[in-house]
This record gives sequence, C-alpha cells and structure tokens, in this order.
Amino acid sequence: MSAYRILLAAGVFLAVTSTSAADIGTQMDVCNDCHGDNGVSQWGDVPTIAGIDAFGTADALFMYRDEERPCSESEYRQGDTNRAATTMCAISADLSDDDIEMLGDAYSELEFVPAAQDFDAALAEAGAAIHEQQCDKCHSDGGSNVEDEASILAGQWMAYLENSFADYLSGDRPQDKKMKEKLEALSADDVTALLHFYASQQ
Repeated sequence: MSAYRILLAAGVFLAVTSTSAADIGTQMDVCNDCHGDNGVSQWGDVPTIAGIDAFGTADALFMYRDEERPCSESEYRQGDTNRAATTMCAISADLSDDDIEMLGDAYSELEFVPAAQDFDAALAEAGAAIHEQQCDKCHSDGGSNVEDEASILAGQWMAYLENSFADYLSGDRPQDKKMKEKLEALSADDVTALLHFYASQQ
C-alpha cells in the first residue's frame, strides 16, 4: 500500500473513532439528564450508574432495548426538564450494539459515589447478617465488588433497590433460578433489613 493510502486509511479511521466518541459523549449527556452528572444520581428512585461494571450496564441496556425489563416512565431530572417524560426502553431503542458496549465501558471508568441517605442502624446490622447468608456468594464484599458483574448494591439508593426487589419478586424482571429461589425465601422484613444494610454503606 502506498504511503498516501496508508495516511488516507489512518485519517478515515481517526475520523470514525472521533465521531463515535462524540456520539457517545452526546448520548451520555442524555443519560446524565436522568442519572445525574457523570452518572451519579441525586434522586432516590434513579440509580447511580457510574462505576458499575461494563457488562452490567451493557446487559441492562440490551434488556431495555428488547423490552425485557420494566420500563416505567420518568421525568428528566436536569437539563431541559420541559421535555416529555421518557422510559429506558425508549432511550435505548435506537442504540446500536456498539453504542451500548461503549456506554458500558464509559460509565465503568467513572467513580461510583455512594448515596448519602438515612438508614436504621439496627436494621442495617440485621441486613448485614442476611446478606452474608443469602446474597454474598454473588454480591460479595457486602454488594460492593464490581468484579462480580452483578452491579453495585452497597451505597445504591434505597428507593431504587426497593423498586428492583419488587420487580424481581413480581416476576416482572428476569432473573436466574438461583436468585429467584433466594428472593422467594426472604420475608418482607428481610428485604427491608437488606435495603437498610445497603444504604448504610456510605
């Protein structure tokens, strides 16, 4: 290949890479208008997505795109808040596989910031014991280990986790057999204790 063709190919590659990066930056701006600056949420019903492992975020987006997860309507929390409410299914509908993978990678490189929220210390202590017995095998280190590829529970917003538990228990959100069995073995009081335990990790 001539030197000219090599330079031309390199230029095309850089242009495509630059455009893709710009597109992902624009998409992240849209995500941040609901999830907060750099994916750190300030709203109890919206999860922080910064610092979540790339697989976890990508898997969630694929499921939303395929409408395999509940897609409740949500208002934009910042930016142009006059925009019509939207859903995760609508947001992810036009994302390509590459877009989703790049978003997963981008948010995984950001810092997870635990939510500053109230919790009951006694319930948190009880929840720690329940987590150790029932949940730690898949959500190790109190639910904080990113390498588990099971998202981050420790420090996540309690209201969001409460809604997630409800979706799992109702069958609206897909889960594997082992997790289903674990959840069905928990009482309502157990779930409440777990929520306070995860909220306590600040």
